[in-house]
Amino acid sequence: MTTLLLLIGLTLTACAVALIARGFITARLRATETLGSIGHYGYGGAIDLEPSPGIRGFVDDLAGSIGTFVLSRLQFGSEEIIRKQLVQAGMYQTTPRMLRGYQVLGALVLPALWIWLAVGVSMSAAAAVIGTLLAAGIGWAGPPFIVRRKAEARLYQIDYEMPELIDLLVVTVEAGLSLTAALNTAASRLSGPLGEELRISLQEQRMGLSSLQALENMVNRCPTPAVRSFVRAMVQGERLGVSVGQILRSLALEMRKRRRAAAEEKAQKAPLKMLFPLIFMIFPAMFVVILGPAVIGIVHALGGK
Repeated sequence: MTTLLLLIGLTLTACAVALIARGFITARLRATETLGSIGHYGYGGAIDLEPSPGIRGFVDDLAGSIGTFVLSRLQFGSEEIIRKQLVQAGMYQTTPRMLRGYQVLGALVLPALWIWLAVGVSMSAAAAVIGTLLAAGIGWAGPPFIVRRKAEARLYQIDYEMPELIDLLVVTVEAGLSLTAALNTAASRLSGPLGEELRISLQEQRMGLSSLQALENMVNRCPTPAVRSFVRAMVQGERLGVSVGQILRSLALEMRKRRRAAAEEKAQKAPLKMLFPLIFMIFPAMFVVILGPAVIGIVHALGGK
């Protein structure tokens, strides 16, 4: 069994060495990927797209070359769907091919580490095989899972900050600024994901798009209910000639009601989420503290008889 594990470890090591060599050969593909991402994302200069230096840059190059092989030659997965998830997560420096490369690296490195550990501690054959399969699955599914969680957190933060943006736009528009000037003011004062998306929209306007087209692209990048309502209101106001300040004031009130309803929904879900720790963690300790002395007294009393 030890010989079999050593053979598997040597095979995985050989694959890793081959992939590293391929990364050295195709390291300059990173510049091409960066330029291609600028064309796909539709902006330039709003977000830093410079390659990462040092070891991180080398690993990114290696992952990008592996992902290029996986997506182009094996035709595995949709590049557009992966790019959409990366944009929603705000990972503008990561390309779809790079994400696939990280999946392949995870599916190779984690099993190799597990086999090394299994050989070191003399683990049983069944545990070694099962652990290798689990490590390969975790290494493959880990990067997309991290991207999805990051995208959900980022979209939630954008939705949460949208009422503050609309309040700022109401003040600036009613003070006499145009919608574009108000968006510029808001982008300079807001930080975080919402500020980044506003700066990207403004950069698209500088590249030749109209304000409405830039806002519609913002919906494509951030498909949240608050962003959709905001862009829909702006489009209708622009086309129908309605006062933007009045629309924004009504929209701010609606979004605050929506955020209050979401908070109430979370509050109603809290007792259900507390049920598991109460039953399995708090109640046993309470029973031990409350009933323990009584049980000990009963045992001593029965033993004395």
